[in-house]
Amino acid sequence: MLGQSITRNSVLLGLFAVCTTVLIVGTQLLTEDDIARQVRMAEEKALLEIVPRDRHDNSMLDDTLPVGPEASGLGLRQDKQIHLARRNGKVVTAIIPAVAPDGYTGDIDLIVGVNRDGSLAGVRVLAHRETPGLGDKVDLRKSDWILGFAGRSLQNPTVERWAVRKDRGEFDQFTGATITPRAVVAAVLRTLQYAQANRGALFAQPEQQPAGGKS
Repeated sequence: MLGQSITRNSVLLGLFAVCTTVLIVGTQLLTEDDIARQVRMAEEKALLEIVPRDRHDNSMLDDTLPVGPEASGLGLRQDKQIHLARRNGKVVTAIIPAVAPDGYTGDIDLIVGVNRDGSLAGVRVLAHRETPGLGDKVDLRKSDWILGFAGRSLQNPTVERWAVRKDRGEFDQFTGATITPRAVVAAVLRTLQYAQANRGALFAQPEQQPAGGKS
């Protein structure tokens, strides 16, 4: 009887362990899927703020070019993707990741939309650790300062004027905070210069079939 009891308990413990493992793995897989879906939705939202749906007819999330730390001027610390917006098969805007490494409290992660004509479709800050109430005004949720880049180019203003007003440039700084906007302005300028130097690679890309529909 004692042996049967031990055997039965061992079987029950084994079944419990198996069920627990299945539950943990299943929960982890569901969580990973949910996280991946949320990340994709956040990426899509940021891209659509720069190139709205009525300006492209492809899936920007899936129409990409690889870019990494070797890309001059972008300041990337790891491999990223350039997202392409197309209209009738032609690339109309390249949305390029960039990093301003000299923010007040460290890196400021950006995406910079550059149109085929060299003008800016828009700029957004994806991540930063700037001081609340001061440097965090680069974030659209805090102020509309970042919207001032739309329509700008290497000719508007001239390269010499791509700076904050304190440095005799074209762009406003924040009251009590110059370092953060200075870093962002410089990073956007470098990204425009990168786009100009790599225009052929960015805007002569053959049409790709979207894998995930329009976004």
